[in-house]
Order: sequence, then structure tokens, then C-alpha cells
Amino acid sequence: MKKSSTDLTVGNITKNIILFSLPIFVGTLFQNLYNSVDAIVVGHFVGTTSLAAVTSCSDISMLLTGFFTGLATGAGVLFSRFFGKKDYDSLHKAIHTTLLFSLILGIIMVALGIIGTPLILKMSGCPADVYGEAEVYLRIYLIGILFTALYNVGSGVLRAVGDSKTPFYYLVIASITNIVLDLFFVVYLNMGTMGVAIATICSQLLSVILVIIKMLRSNDVYKLVISDLKIESSLIKEIISLGIPAAIQASLIAISNIFVQRYVNSFGSAAMAGIGSAKKIDKFIGMIPQSIGLAMATFVSQNIGAGKEKRAFDGIRIALIISLVISIGASIPLFIFAPFFVGLFTEDSAAAYYGVQMIRTMLPFFCFMCFNQVYSNCVRGFGRSFAVMILSLIGMIGCRQLYLAIGMHIVRTPVHVYIGFPLGWFFSALFVFIYYLVQIKIPYKNSGKI
Repeated sequence: MKKSSTDLTVGNITKNIILFSLPIFVGTLFQNLYNSVDAIVVGHFVGTTSLAAVTSCSDISMLLTGFFTGLATGAGVLFSRFFGKKDYDSLHKAIHTTLLFSLILGIIMVALGIIGTPLILKMSGCPADVYGEAEVYLRIYLIGILFTALYNVGSGVLRAVGDSKTPFYYLVIASITNIVLDLFFVVYLNMGTMGVAIATICSQLLSVILVIIKMLRSNDVYKLVISDLKIESSLIKEIISLGIPAAIQASLIAISNIFVQRYVNSFGSAAMAGIGSAKKIDKFIGMIPQSIGLAMATFVSQNIGAGKEKRAFDGIRIALIISLVISIGASIPLFIFAPFFVGLFTEDSAAAYYGVQMIRTMLPFFCFMCFNQVYSNCVRGFGRSFAVMILSLIGMIGCRQLYLAIGMHIVRTPVHVYIGFPLGWFFSALFVFIYYLVQIKIPYKNSGKI
């Protein structure tokens, strides 16, 4: 085994999870800086309306970026399983099949996204004073979907073989590039929202180039061979069965968020800017359970592939404890200093009011996010991606939208939007945990494997 791969089936479990999660966390931190820096630069150097345009596009862009993130996460389970079994031939074929499949889908979705931008903005109820800038920003931003697709698959391959550090390094480079280009295009060239969109896709392209070069030059089990890029019929069904449910789940949740955005938009541009800023801040805390969850999908899949079921279940318990402790610890200062963090995005007092109110409403319930991310990704690691999709959609979409429809009908207030997010986390976590307990843990225990 080459030194850039890490076998998670041996060694101290707690140490493995922390060391493997840490680069994913820091890498995700820098990835989230893409849109956050866009919003900060626009909020301070352009204005509240432009900030509303950029932040209101976040959920819309996640409609497509989330699809490929989900696809890469699901396919990564298969990569990890082959790696755990030491079946490197199947791993090689699965990697090349997924890359080509993602490339084809990426091109199609970029075209559909650009053409459908006006329809998508109309679905979200984008106000007239924001629409023009939002359309320009979104159409340019969506070009980067193709780069996101390829990067997510490439980084998913590296994580599957235990290399979570390389994707982190590339995201740091891309994020720094994005910050420099944001300031150059917006402050120096005065290009407004168009400038931050161009800066973002340039940075995304750079991250793709770096990860592809890494795979081309490698002599490890994940080496990319251009002539081997073909869709293997024996593997595509399994890749689709694991990756597409996760991809559909992410996209449908993004669609649900677009309809939530309609409620937000109805309160005006100040609410759009403030709530949009709060959602970006929330993502930084959410990276903690998300990163641990992604690590656990690899950890569980490798260990199940290696026949080490007890180690897989021990890891799940440890991962949940780590996620809860770190997330709660990080939430406390964010709750206390919420005005400062919101102020990084906007100097508008009306917008800041909405942002602070949202953060302080959501944070006390963040433990539900920890349960949801850890158990959802662990169940996915067992190869039950379809079940995770269904249960998460019922919780994150069904329960939340039902609450919003009833709540907004009784009293029209943005507080219902704030509450809707942790409510979705709670029900999704509850449903996935029950499934995990009944369909996975108890059967494994009864079989004597743990």
C-alpha cells in the first residue's frame, strides 16, 4: 500500500476518526469561504441589495452542487468498500466510471441550470430589486458546477483511500485564490456581483486542475488513466444505487430550501441579507458534524469491507460523542457574539437584526444536526443510501414544510423559518436512528457479529 493511502481498519479508533476528520473539516471550512467571502465583499463594498442577491442564490446553487456532493459521497462508499477488501482492480474501474459519469452529468446540468435560471429565481420568489443582480451572479456561478462535480468525485476518491489531507491543501489554495480575485474584481475593477461569481468559478477550476494532476501523476491505487475512462456496466448500477439517492436527497433538500426562501423573500431585502448571512454562519458550525459524518462513511465502509463489524459500530459511538462535544463547544461563543459575526457580512442594522435572531434561535438545537449527520453517513456507509434518502427527505422536507405551511398561516413571522431548520434536523435524525437501530445494529447483534 502506498503512503498516501490510509487504512482505517487498524489503529486507535478515536485517533483515526479525529485525524481523518480534521483535514475534511478544515477543507470544508475553506470551501465554505467561497460563498462567504463573496457575501462579505459584496456586503461591505457593494450594498445590502447586492448582498441579498448573492445570499439568496446559495440554496439555488446547492440544487446542483448538492447533487454532485451527494453523488460523490455515495460513490465514495463503494470506493471505500473495495479499498477495505483490497480489491484494487474494481476500485480502479469504479473511479474511472464515476469520473466519466459525473463529467457527462455535469455538462448536462450546467446547460440546464443556465437556461433555467429565470425559472429557478421565479420559484424562489426573488424580488424585483434583487432579480437583476441575482440572475447575473447565478448564471455565471452555475458554470462552475462542472468543476464542482469533478472536484467532488476526485476528492471523494482520495478520502475513500484514507487521504483526507490532499483535498484540504487544494481547497486552501483555491480559497486564497478566491479571496484575492474577489477583492481584485470587486474593489479594484468595480465589477460587483459579476466579479465575485467569476472569482468563484476561477477558484473552482483551479481546485479541479490540482486534484486531476494529483491523480494523473500518482502511482497509488487511485491513479487516473485517461484511456481507462469508460462506464463499466457491471459497476454503474451499484454506483447509481449508492450515489444517486444521496445526490437526489441533497438536491431535493435544496429545492425545499428554495421554497423556504420564498417565505424569506416576502419579508424584504433586509431579511434576505440578514437571514442569508446567518445561514452562512450556521454552515461553519455545521461543518463539524458534517466532516465527522463524511469521515464515518469511509470508516464504516472500509471496516465492513474488511469484515471488522465490531470496530465499525464502536467507531459510530465514538464519532457521535466527538461531534456533540466539539459542536456544543463551538456554538457557545457563536451564540454570545452573534452580533459580531453577523456584522462581518453587513453593516445594515435591519439586516443584522434578522441574522442575530436566526442564529440565536437555531444554535440551542444544534445537537440534532450532530445525530443526523453521524447516523445518516454511517447508515450510508453500510450501503443503505436509499433508506437515508427517503427518511431524510421525510424529516428535512416533509416535516419542515408542513410546519412552515401551518405556522405561516397562523402568524406570518420569520421566526418560523428559523425554527424550521432544527425541526427538520430533529425528525431526520429520529427517523434515521430508528432505522439504524432496527435494520442494522439489532440484526448485526443477533447474528453475533458484534
